[in-house]
Amino acid sequence: MASKRYKQRKSSIVAKAVTVGVTSLVLACCIGFGIASAGDASVDNGAFGMDDTIAASSAEDRAIVMSGDAEASDDSILATTSQRDISANVQAIEAELEAERKAAEELARAQEAERIAAAEAAKAAQQSAASRDSASSALSTLSDVDWSVGEDAFVAEWTQRIDAYLSGTPLAGTGAIFAQAAWDNGVDPRWSPAISNTESTNGAHCFLPHNAWGWGSSSWGSWEEAINAHVAGLANVYGYSITYAAAQKYCPPNYDHWFRNTLSQMKMI
Repeated sequence: MASKRYKQRKSSIVAKAVTVGVTSLVLACCIGFGIASAGDASVDNGAFGMDDTIAASSAEDRAIVMSGDAEASDDSILATTSQRDISANVQAIEAELEAERKAAEELARAQEAERIAAAEAAKAAQQSAASRDSASSALSTLSDVDWSVGEDAFVAEWTQRIDAYLSGTPLAGTGAIFAQAAWDNGVDPRWSPAISNTESTNGAHCFLPHNAWGWGSSSWGSWEEAINAHVAGLANVYGYSITYAAAQKYCPPNYDHWFRNTLSQMKMI
């Protein structure tokens, strides 16, 4: 048994030795092959690096050439744009704007002429009625209003005159509103301011907010709103200007006093 175990141990040692020897040989071969491969790879890597350098250089050259072409193309576009003649378009736009301006001016002139004609017709009708009025002699002393001067001159003149009349009263500074409302409605510009004196001492004693004319049961949020409403109401209900018949309608209980007092105030404006 001991001899057998010795032989088995010896065989195991020999097998191990053989295994170690074979493993060492294989390892040596692998190392040698790796070194050879590394040497060859270094040569190849060098070659690859050179190729990459050449390729990069070529790509850079191509980029420079393409960049130059792009710049040349941009310069060409800019040159073409700068040389483009746009004067025809500018002239067309200017001609269109000029045509629109002339059309607007023609429309404004037509509207002004229509307003003047309507005011003159209303004035003529009022004067015809006044000549038959029982107070015709009193009305004849009221100076005429010139509508032919046109809107701008009309509004400027009556703004100044009405502002002077209303100076120092609650309605001070509203001359332009009265004048423009008179033009827009074809009404004697003195009529509404004068009524405000008869009814409320030019707004000092209003029975309702901003109602300086004893105008029904109306009230307004501002003088501008009130003036425009009253002047339009005069045009729609009473006509162009004061008459004795209008006084009888406006203030039935005391129309004679109302007429003479309001007419007197109109002469002051």
